[in-house]
Amino acid sequence: MPLQPDHISKFLDQEIDTKYKSELLDLLNKRINHLCFEDCQVDRIQCTLTPLCFRRFLITLRIKNGLYFEDLPKFCYSVHKNVISRDFRNKTVVYKPLDSYLYLVDFLDVFFHGDYRKLNKFLSKRDWKPVFKIFDDRIKNREEDFQYLLTRDKNYMVFKYGDRIHVVYINENYVLCNASREIITDIEILKGLFDLFSKIYFPEVKITKVRSDFVEIRTLLPKDVLTGIKNPATDIEKDETTSQNHDKREEYLWNVFPEDIETLTQFCQEIEIKENRRQDITIRMRLNTISNMLSENNNKLSLNYRDLRLIFNILFRWYNDFYIIWV
Repeated sequence: MPLQPDHISKFLDQEIDTKYKSELLDLLNKRINHLCFEDCQVDRIQCTLTPLCFRRFLITLRIKNGLYFEDLPKFCYSVHKNVISRDFRNKTVVYKPLDSYLYLVDFLDVFFHGDYRKLNKFLSKRDWKPVFKIFDDRIKNREEDFQYLLTRDKNYMVFKYGDRIHVVYINENYVLCNASREIITDIEILKGLFDLFSKIYFPEVKITKVRSDFVEIRTLLPKDVLTGIKNPATDIEKDETTSQNHDKREEYLWNVFPEDIETLTQFCQEIEIKENRRQDITIRMRLNTISNMLSENNNKLSLNYRDLRLIFNILFRWYNDFYIIWV
């Protein structure tokens, strides 16, 4: 049997002479460089249509490790940026650029072209007021479909542009575009995303940070809304005047709500459901960057951005179907 990738992975995991590891990694590095700078981008048609690394993940490898533009295969990076730009403008692309990384200046060029030089200058100086002014002006006067938030410790800026999430790593000077399967690397990012989506979709839901370990979410299902909701399994003869929305709330509470709670247990470290003094049902959840789902090796998986969308959808439903009509 020929040498397989898992053989190399196991070899690197073993406690062996560092010289062997160093030589193996050096061989790998030479192969990567040859692939990027010679095999792939020399043939520009191939590089544009069928890059030799899946969705140009070797660009991500270089950017996330702090390499500068001069250290990248420049033509490949230009195609990479163009794919993100075309997708943003809803033009045809060879592949959807999910979980793609760009340098900050190039992200600003794609998404805020007319102001990108000013934004880049202000962001490099951490001069936040003119940055916010430009963003707020675009939201107010140009009716662009985006919202943004600077995290509390000012290490990240999170964007919701249409239905896509983008995360600016301010200190590292790069941006995660179209976040999907990428893992959430910092509790500060997690808190920032909950703050942003809460501001847009469920503003009365309480979002707090508990020490440096958890993001805590508190919401409730009010008694006044729950009163009168019957179990459809026992409510054979319904009042003909019952509204369609009331029926939907009944259906959800008895059939879907338990499934949503079960879904949330996959991501939350703690979930508490109890009745308060006013007989409202209060729900408290705590999350960090680790989920409760297990890998093939029975290790807990990290939370990713796609997981968050499920959580946001559930919170949005609770807020709109139960909380907001009570307020």
